[in-house]
Amino acid sequence: MLPTHLDHLVITAPTLQAGARWVEDALGVPLQAGGKHPRMGTHNLLLRLGHNVYLEVIAIDPDAHVPDRPRWFGLDAHAGTRLATWVLRSSDIDATAQAMHAVADGVELGAIETMTRGDLEWRITIPSDGQPAMQGIAPSLIQWGKGPHPASRLQEAGCSLLGLQAYHQDAGRARSMLASAGFEGAVELIEIGPNDTPRLQARIQTPSGIRVLG
Repeated sequence: MLPTHLDHLVITAPTLQAGARWVEDALGVPLQAGGKHPRMGTHNLLLRLGHNVYLEVIAIDPDAHVPDRPRWFGLDAHAGTRLATWVLRSSDIDATAQAMHAVADGVELGAIETMTRGDLEWRITIPSDGQPAMQGIAPSLIQWGKGPHPASRLQEAGCSLLGLQAYHQDAGRARSMLASAGFEGAVELIEIGPNDTPRLQARIQTPSGIRVLG
């Protein structure tokens, strides 16, 4: 199995303006324009977190047609602004998905679908109900098309991802899924009690010091 890496963080929000305020209040830096996702009826804003890592704020596009399927990342649930999930980059998404499914024990990663935004094209896993796997603890998988990584198109903002902590009652299963994918990166999976809430926390170096999202 070829190694896989953290590609980007996903912040879901009721509107792009609400998501931008939430991130800018936490990190003290502005976001950059993204684009539209025609198949999903969504649009986004972006922040570079490294050479091939970024943060995405994504929301329902009020000007888009309503898709005939659940939108991705749980956006139809109207859950407010939050660090909803993360995305794992693979150079062979079919093989990675197969390896993770073998140990997923019922967790639905979703079908692999082709998506576009402007001139970008990629393949990504999307669960049939649109909800992030394991309350967002298990990542979506992505494989970008030809060309440079989209993070390289973003302006340098002085931010970098230091690490991601994922809290879940079944952290061991998520850990097995990442191991099967050959994951390399600073993601810590932490077991929590039955009454605790699954959640993600990202530690980010900013021009003003280390900040926490989530």
